[in-house]
Amino acid sequence: MQKSSCTDADRRLLAALRDCGTDPRVAAAARALSRAGEHGALWLATGLTAAAADRGRRGAWLRGTALVAAAHLASMGVKRVVRRPRPQLPAAEPLVRTAGRHSFPSSHASSAAAAAVAYGALRPAGARLVPPLAAAMCVSRVVAGVHYPSDIAAGALLGGVTARAGAAWMREPLERGRR
Repeated sequence: MQKSSCTDADRRLLAALRDCGTDPRVAAAARALSRAGEHGALWLATGLTAAAADRGRRGAWLRGTALVAAAHLASMGVKRVVRRPRPQLPAAEPLVRTAGRHSFPSSHASSAAAAAVAYGALRPAGARLVPPLAAAMCVSRVVAGVHYPSDIAAGALLGGVTARAGAAWMREPLERGRR
């Protein structure tokens, strides 16, 4: 078995948050958020739905959605290089199944943070609604016992940086329309 490269603090925080999943309501919320975020589905669907509904910002929404997808794909690429095994807690089984064996960085966190940055820049409601939901999705992965906190932090950083790097490209159609 491959040795995990996480710290003692990472393990302690994972164990504490996973213990929260013993409450059936918390476990149900963690499962629902984990399923909704699988392969960035919630965030991709949100971006595509907003593109269909907000004609004036359609191009920006589609570009933002592309940034979310890019963050997710970048995370999957890093995961294949780093190959950190998922946590194994002797006292608690994971609450959800995972698509892969590797945990660093969290692809759920990458797509969630990218959505928070990208969609938050497009609408005031997005700036208020997406970040708390994205944060809840990130925490749900630790509560579910499938990621270390450092996986989440790295994924969120990767997603945020990806979306921020593409911010000017994302807003390009909006700025052209104002000229």
